[in-house]
Amino acid sequence: MRGLPGLVFLLGCSAFAAAASEEGKNWCYASQLCKVPDCKEPRLWAKVDSECGNDKQSPINILTRQVTYNESLKAFNFINYNVKSNGKWTMENNGHTVIVQLDPSGKVELGGLNGRYKVVQFHFHWGSEVGKTQSPGSEHSIDGERYPMELHIVHIKEEFGNIESASEEKGVAVLGFFIKAGKTNPNYEPLISNLEKIGAKGGKVDIPALALESLIPDKKDLTNFYRYTGSLTTPGCNEEVVWTLFEKPIELGGEQIQKFWEKVYFDSEKKLPMVDNFRPVQPLGARIVEKSNSNLLLPLRKALLLVPTAALLAFAWIS
Repeated sequence: MRGLPGLVFLLGCSAFAAAASEEGKNWCYASQLCKVPDCKEPRLWAKVDSECGNDKQSPINILTRQVTYNESLKAFNFINYNVKSNGKWTMENNGHTVIVQLDPSGKVELGGLNGRYKVVQFHFHWGSEVGKTQSPGSEHSIDGERYPMELHIVHIKEEFGNIESASEEKGVAVLGFFIKAGKTNPNYEPLISNLEKIGAKGGKVDIPALALESLIPDKKDLTNFYRYTGSLTTPGCNEEVVWTLFEKPIELGGEQIQKFWEKVYFDSEKKLPMVDNFRPVQPLGARIVEKSNSNLLLPLRKALLLVPTAALLAFAWIS
């Protein structure tokens, strides 16, 4: 039911858009259909790029009762995430999201990854406001529950020069973070305070580089995560992307979240607010979702085995 506002919006536009959308060449989100009826919304993305119709697509809904615990998914090593680079970050409205281009000094390794990956950019997905209620905008969901926003930090293997070449050679790893509403987060103000400057599609602004570490949860909270193989969540939907979704969400103030759909627009004329810029969940199919930290949350069978062992040790101590 939490996704109902977006569904109502889509149904309200469908009669107007159905005939024209088949002829569109541009991809879009469902929230754009009323104003851009000839664009192709997520259900038609396979007409824009055939790979969007394949069977290892993202995002997905993670069913926690069906995950497989993998003891080899140890903690990540975050390299230079705690360092501010000397240069600037470029924040841009690309007509689909707010994207921040980064220098490649930040890297990740371990965490079950096959090698070292360098950071290239991060971007956001968010929802909207229906009446006085915030509609969720995260792409992934946990047991059907979604968050107001989702942050994707995109990395590519060190040997690749850009995300395009890495996407073609199974060289992309994305760290995904849910964003919940709560206390105001001062670490995000350098980004949020500049949203108005990139309100129109194509808008760009340079901002002082931040430490990536300041934008995500504390390192101690990053050992619990889900892992699966999926795709980019926009056309061309390249598959074989290594996805990591962290359990611990980032916290932003409700007013900070609201600024994204108040200040940013899909179009260059600033007539169409950028809202609900998420792709709906895709079928999991035969894929397996793995979970880290199995020593802290054991499957039932293993947990039951520990009970007699603990009882035996207690008896021996008393004796």
